[in-house]
Amino acid sequence: MKFTFAAAFLAGTATAFAPVTFGGRPTHTSSLKSAVEESVYTFAKSEEIFAEAQTLMPGGVSSPVRAFKSVGGNPVVFDRVKGAYAWDVDENKYIDYVGTWGPAILGHADDDVLDAVKATMEKGTSFGAPCPLENELAKAVVAAVPSVEMVRFTNSGTEACMGMIRLVRAFTGREKVIKFEGCYHGHADSFLVQAGSGVATLGLPDSPGVPAAATSATYCAEYNNLESVKAILEANKDEMAAIILEPIVGNSGFIKPTQEFLEGLRALCDEHGALLVFDEVMTGFRVAFGGAQQYFGVTPDVTTMGKVIGGGLPVGAYGGRKDIMEVVAPAGPMYQAGTLSGNPLAMTAGIETLKKLSEPGVYEELERKSQKLVDGILAAGKKHGHALTGGCAGGMFGWFFNEGPVSSFKDAAKSDTEKFGKWHRMMLERGVYLAPSTYEAGFMSMSHTDEDIERTIAIAEDVMSKL
Repeated sequence: MKFTFAAAFLAGTATAFAPVTFGGRPTHTSSLKSAVEESVYTFAKSEEIFAEAQTLMPGGVSSPVRAFKSVGGNPVVFDRVKGAYAWDVDENKYIDYVGTWGPAILGHADDDVLDAVKATMEKGTSFGAPCPLENELAKAVVAAVPSVEMVRFTNSGTEACMGMIRLVRAFTGREKVIKFEGCYHGHADSFLVQAGSGVATLGLPDSPGVPAAATSATYCAEYNNLESVKAILEANKDEMAAIILEPIVGNSGFIKPTQEFLEGLRALCDEHGALLVFDEVMTGFRVAFGGAQQYFGVTPDVTTMGKVIGGGLPVGAYGGRKDIMEVVAPAGPMYQAGTLSGNPLAMTAGIETLKKLSEPGVYEELERKSQKLVDGILAAGKKHGHALTGGCAGGMFGWFFNEGPVSSFKDAAKSDTEKFGKWHRMMLERGVYLAPSTYEAGFMSMSHTDEDIERTIAIAEDVMSKL
């Protein structure tokens, strides 16, 4: 690691990101700009560790997007995280807008969550039996999410979606489902059809190893295009079990639906006897306390969740109307199980996280900060002649190097991914950690300060001037 900023800027404490002060008065954008003119980070230890990792794990990572394939260069290797910040093994400090891909909505390693988890750990790390913590988190989820009357906990969003698709088929007695181009619902075979996210990042249309029979009942429509949905429904009368979507897309970049689109899907499901499923693994407790369904006022029949409800530990869940959920074993015949489901440590982290998120003004503040960041990045891009579009909802945001608007994966695919890759690397070298793919959303936390955002915008403007 080499230093060309002021030493205070790179110090390994949270105070390193306080406003720069001249003559006793804090200054922000103007002084920040002068402090971010040269890249400062080198990654010798990260390179060494990642080189070894490539001999031990496929691609050197435990999940594909972490490998930085679409942005060039190798990934940095993290050492620790706290609040809005991350430190790599070379002691470089970053303002982190990935937030472990969404769960860190309070900020990393929240003290209250950690204390609660430590107290629970004294009782044991896994029970494999019912515990009161499951009831407590389940009651919190049922109270918050409009569509959920009963809930089943799993260990990941992928597991939740695997249970969900089996459930909608069991409940309706139908096999066919509609999903949307660019929407990702985990890596189960049935969903790896035009799935966005890591698949799009790697340039793979689907995945080898998925039998044709596994996806033959999965139909793909275009996001924000009701006519494409109607055409599939008309061609498959009384055969669709469900329409499944991300109510805000986060796995093709950040793409908002229109209100008319969501309301139209609700009406079409009612008309055709299909279930409406919102995959809120990313948006649940992230864009509003009750998820995207509260944000837009459209209630699905079934909801999948994950990320935030585990407070940084591995948790997923699916829930819905009581009559639907009572089809799940042992109440009903549809089998799904998990050794570590309802893990006490994960339940505790989720409970403590949701307690804090239920406080007044949390989501208004998250959206204010997200909007400030997006507005600043877009303004910086426009100032330096770059085509750039973006948006936000609650603590979730994103942008594309694209004239816009972006309302579907087809639109997102027109973005300048080469420019995004260069921009990502230059931001990384200057202390801003962003999702390493144009097809991923970003995440704001309660720990991010206005100074963090202003510094990020100043760094972005410097980088935009050099692209």
